[in-house]
Amino acid sequence: MLSFMFKISRFRFWIYTGGTFVVGYALAVNTIGDFFRLDYYIYLLYFFFFANVFIYGVNDYWDEETDKNNPKKDEKEYRIVNSEKRNLLRVIYLVAGISLVLLFFQTNLERILFLIFLLLSYFYSSPPLRFKERPLLDFSSNYLYIMPGIFAYSMVSNSLPSLIILTGAYFHISAMHIFSAIPDVEYDRAAGINTTPVFIGEKYALILTLIFWSILSVIVIILAGFRLLSFLVLLYPLFPLLLLITDKLDINKLYWYLPYVNTALGGLLFFALIVNKNILSL
Repeated sequence: MLSFMFKISRFRFWIYTGGTFVVGYALAVNTIGDFFRLDYYIYLLYFFFFANVFIYGVNDYWDEETDKNNPKKDEKEYRIVNSEKRNLLRVIYLVAGISLVLLFFQTNLERILFLIFLLLSYFYSSPPLRFKERPLLDFSSNYLYIMPGIFAYSMVSNSLPSLIILTGAYFHISAMHIFSAIPDVEYDRAAGINTTPVFIGEKYALILTLIFWSILSVIVIILAGFRLLSFLVLLYPLFPLLLLITDKLDINKLYWYLPYVNTALGGLLFFALIVNKNILSL
């Protein structure tokens, strides 16, 4: 069972929920003692592993028509076969059960944020809402990947991050979703799935990601006080810009570099927050 859960969890993307949780937590902490709380490690495990099992388990269950002709399911991800559907449901129910147990030990604010995460994770792929088939809602609902960070922030501060941080996160995760959906345009169109890139076309989808990541870059650089390392955020708009100005690059290959960029810059942000707050000194 554990091996099966690992396969469907898409380990390359663990950083998108787990990393967000860690950064959100670091944004709120004021003392090194916060990193020795038991609930920090419980949710660290949950958002790195179990959350991804839930997100992609639900996605695999409802995306059979979309996935059947998509080569990335054989090359970069795990393709579910009919004989595994029952096991897949068991895994989804298991993580849902774990999630319900966690709800009982949360504050009211944490419970609301956690439920938003679960509902967005489920209805992104599942009918009747199935946000992934609705332009604008598809990339907006991808805010589910930001929710672990907001939840982590609330664990320490019992409040929400500032509006400017929430806004920057929206533009980043929206651009991430649109960019990741562009390689699937052919398969989504064949399956009748009307994503934002299918609706507006690949070129305009790239322009939209360029705009969104440029807005993110401005926000990050200003919030960082124009520190030199903050300009590394410009790596994000560079991805769509290169694809727009040259036809020698393949987005299907370029896309898979994003997890490395996210991991590197997310890690840098985490340590920058820790160092800036001087919480490593006892």
